[in-house]
Amino acid sequence: MITDRHCFALDLIDDTNLIEAYKKYHESVWPEIVESIKDAGIQDLQIYLVANRLFMIMDVSENFSFEQKSQSDAANPKVQEWEQLMWNYQQAIPQAKKGEKWMLMEKIYHLKK
Repeated sequence: MITDRHCFALDLIDDTNLIEAYKKYHESVWPEIVESIKDAGIQDLQIYLVANRLFMIMDVSENFSFEQKSQSDAANPKVQEWEQLMWNYQQAIPQAKKGEKWMLMEKIYHLKK
């Protein structure tokens, strides 16, 4: 059961060829990456693109923990390989601290509330 939704932003390097290559990788995300996402309690994950800005929606179950996901990713060589590969296409948004990638966005409106 989905208990929470988190949204994130990240930029790609503003180069048409790099953006197309990034999109191509996401047509066939490595199975180990998909497994690590599901094992963390992430029920659904979607990434949207406009120009070179990425927007990610992540729906999580009640057992999801950012800290546990981060620790698990750090200990998973395949996840680390994927992340290093993706850095060839990504660039942090201006507000990110050194080493930060996806920035958690603040929810400022919800129609249903």
